[in-house]
Amino acid sequence: MAAERRKGVYMISAVAELYGVHPQTLRLYEREGLLRPSRTEGNTRIYTDADLERLQTIRNLRELGVNLAGVDIILNMRKKMKQMQEEIARFTEFIQKELARDDPGVRARARNALVRLPPQEIVPAPRTDQA
Repeated sequence: MAAERRKGVYMISAVAELYGVHPQTLRLYEREGLLRPSRTEGNTRIYTDADLERLQTIRNLRELGVNLAGVDIILNMRKKMKQMQEEIARFTEFIQKELARDDPGVRARARNALVRLPPQEIVPAPRTDQA
């Protein structure tokens, strides 16, 4: 198994033993779309390090009492959040490049992009104690 570990690919029996789960559990996770191991030409499931990280996340969520539908929703949300973070990073990089350009028009628009307001007085909301 040490040789397999160095390559970063694992067969279902090795993963089941490593994580203390039954191979049927791994097959269930695959049927539910939570895990997507690749396959060899002989149709043997091959799990990568990324699959093992995902399996660990699934196990952590299950230990917290999350059902499989909830696990699926959480994993999808994590994926979408990662995509949004990447989009924001690209957008931020674009904005920084635009602001770094030596274009007086861009600098003027950036300087006038925000409208300054005088400080506002904060008025506390009236208390409505119903105790």
